Parts: sequence; structure tokens; C-alpha cells
Amino acid sequence: MPSQREASLQEFRSGLRAPLPLVIGVFSFGLAYGILAIQAGLSFLESTLMSLTVFAGAAQFVATGMLMSGAGALPILVTTFMINSRHFLMSASLAPYVGGWKLKWKALLSFLLADETYAMTMSHFSKNTPNKYYQLGVGLSVYLVWLLSSIAGSALGPLVGNPQAWGLDFALPATFIALILPMLQNWRDILVCITAGLLSIVGFTWLPGKWYVTFASLVAIALGWGLVELCKQKSSR
Repeated sequence: MPSQREASLQEFRSGLRAPLPLVIGVFSFGLAYGILAIQAGLSFLESTLMSLTVFAGAAQFVATGMLMSGAGALPILVTTFMINSRHFLMSASLAPYVGGWKLKWKALLSFLLADETYAMTMSHFSKNTPNKYYQLGVGLSVYLVWLLSSIAGSALGPLVGNPQAWGLDFALPATFIALILPMLQNWRDILVCITAGLLSIVGFTWLPGKWYVTFASLVAIALGWGLVELCKQKSSR
């Protein structure tokens, strides 16, 4: 039987390897961000520091787009806060798995929490014993790919035109589709997923700013909770 240190190292390596199928999507998205950041007027150092310290792809994209349109600091902060408010929901769903971990681990892993790392971690934890070293491996793997790709994009920024012309803006949605499909295990999962998607479209059309993200997430969560409770009531009769 492997020692605790060997077991932790094995979990860490497993976490590092887990996001490899998503590397192309994450790298393409980071590349597009780096290009856009340079075109928005950020220096190479500023663009790199944002990826190094913020590590929030969608928020970084929106922030650079708002910089290009001449928005001030306060509107950018409010908008990016709304976009990243979904992290409250992700953290809440992870809480039952990480409740016994030390604060320093929670702080580190919360920084590395992103959509991709959340999806892979939740999928793994739902089938295996939760392990902080696995989550650390997943988070560091995605973080390093994002950092390196954004650096590459920043270096190429002056040489490349509109990144959307290359289809790089579709990299993130394609990655999310690849993440979510294997997690749909029953009709409830499928119904909640479809509801969230439809509400996102409706919210995008009618709601200001990025509130459609939070709106669709909250309603879909409520629907999922209601369906689970309904099934429990039926099974207890």
C-alpha cells in the first residue's frame, strides 16, 4: 500500500493530466485574450500581470473590451464582479467536499477555481474521495496553460488582426460544451442544462449587462433542487 505522501503525489499527477483534453480550447481562448489585451492598449507586462493575478478568462475579456470602449474603473469593476458572481455558486456546491480542509488550502484552491477546474473537480469528487491534491493539480494545469497562452497572445498581438476572424472566440464555448456533456447522467440533468441555456439566451436579450449569467444559474439551481426534492418525496411514499 502506498504511503500518504505517495498517494498525494499520485492524486496531484492525476489532476495535472486530467485537463489535457481541454488544452486546445483553453490555449486558444488565452491566445485570443492576449491579442485583444494588446490591442486594447495594455502593455505586455500589464496583460501578463492580469493573467497572473486575476486568472478569470471571461472577466479579463470583458475588462479589455471595456477598456477599448473607454470605460472607467468603476464600471469595469462592477461588470467583472457580476460576471464572476457565479463563483459564489460554484464555491457553495464545492463546500460539502472541502469543509474539513485547512484555510490555507481553501484560499489557494479558491484562486485556482475556474469554470474548467470546477467542472473537472466536481465530476471527479462525485465519483471518488475528494482530494485537495487532485484539485490542486487540475487548477495548476489550467492556470499554467492560460498564463502561457495569454503571454503568447500578448507577444503576437501587434502582428495579428481581430482574433474573432480566426474563430478563437468560440474556443471557450466549445470547451464548456465538452465539459458539460459527460456530466449529464439523467433526465433531470438534461432538463436543468436545457433550462439554463434557454434562460441565458432570454436573459442576454432582455437583461442589462451580464446579469443573465447569474439569473440563469439561480433559476436552474432552483429547478434542480426542486426536481431532486420531488423525486425524494415520490420515493418515500
